[in-house]
Amino acid sequence: MTAAPTPSLRERKKLRTRQALIDTALELFTERGFGGVTLDELCEVVEVSKRTFFRNFTSKEDVAMAPEQDLWRAFLEELETTAPDGLPLVELGRDALLAALERMADEGWARRVLLSRRLAERTPSMAAHGLQFCEATTQGALEILRRRFGLGGGDDVRPRLAVDMLIAAHHCAMAGWVDQAGGAAPPATPDLAVRLREAVAALPGSLTMSVEG
Repeated sequence: MTAAPTPSLRERKKLRTRQALIDTALELFTERGFGGVTLDELCEVVEVSKRTFFRNFTSKEDVAMAPEQDLWRAFLEELETTAPDGLPLVELGRDALLAALERMADEGWARRVLLSRRLAERTPSMAAHGLQFCEATTQGALEILRRRFGLGGGDDVRPRLAVDMLIAAHHCAMAGWVDQAGGAAPPATPDLAVRLREAVAALPGSLTMSVEG
């Protein structure tokens, strides 16, 4: 296997700037509220221009939700190469998402996700942005599945349902993981992987669960 190329100095500087914007935004939004921080103030603290900000993000909502959105962007990249091995589609997606989660293993990612999630709970515009991003990610995943495996098209709703179920399982896993943190330090990222596996494993049972009146 060929090692990934080492990023150039320019690329490393761009990544550091992007990360500084994320970290500073989350700290300021948490301290002063999402509406209590202007874009100009954020750029001033990080010492970058608004032009630099918009090279990285589309809005305050975008930078505030970057930690989890980065996970899903990595998921789409992993879905391009994850071996099918005869797996059910939702399990193929699970493996791609788990591989993406391994790429989020730096020590600050879990804390950023917790700050972002808690901020979104009290910021309606972030919730709306999240829905738009979720739909765009879903469409991206469906396009990859069509291109790689010829799945979907016409009236075949199964790929869409499989992707929707994977996203639902992720939401359940993430909610439990965030609740686990409480007001303390963020739980370990591998704990989220465990919860995701459990949530995906519970999907078949949820489809056959009976309700007796």
